Amino acid sequence: MDGYNILKMQKKLKKYMDEMRFWHTLGVMYTAASLAMRYGEDIEKAQVAGLLHDCAKCIPNEKKLKLCRQNHIPVSETEQNAPFLLHARLGAYIAAKKYDITDPEILSAIEFHTTGRPQMTLLEKIIFTADYIEPMRNKAAGLDAIRRMAFEDIDCAVYTILKDTLTFLEKEKTCLDNQTVIAYNYYKKLMEKTEV
Repeated sequence: MDGYNILKMQKKLKKYMDEMRFWHTLGVMYTAASLAMRYGEDIEKAQVAGLLHDCAKCIPNEKKLKLCRQNHIPVSETEQNAPFLLHARLGAYIAAKKYDITDPEILSAIEFHTTGRPQMTLLEKIIFTADYIEPMRNKAAGLDAIRRMAFEDIDCAVYTILKDTLTFLEKEKTCLDNQTVIAYNYYKKLMEKTEV
């Protein structure tokens, strides 16, 4: 790997985002780099995945659906009814096409940053967690504890984030991606095993 021009990516990305989303993105990038340092993951990969994780977020929902159709990106029934859920999978596609990202680990970390999945790689866990705990986030309950936990036991942080996300989505009666439930069940079992 020759390395990535992160500054150039930032300038390009800024054109496609509103100001708040761009600041959130920088927060995720820096938080991901910090977690990568803590856990011995490739810092540059963490920065790139953090920077590009929401590269499709500001695309209007109808355009998200259209881009998925045009590029043969699968869309579930849930995503058809709630296209905002597509930004992660579509983001991985855009990272590859517009930003020349070929590393499957980075693309996978972008794809699963909202739902998680069973047996996430370390990079996937880092981006998933960084998206939740970055400094501009302030609405989730117990955020201070989760931020500390993220630097002590990332699996425990992933489990707690999944649990809190499901609780929030059920309370708000909002769209739920089944992938989140599958990921939660996997990490719940993992936590139960470590408690024994």
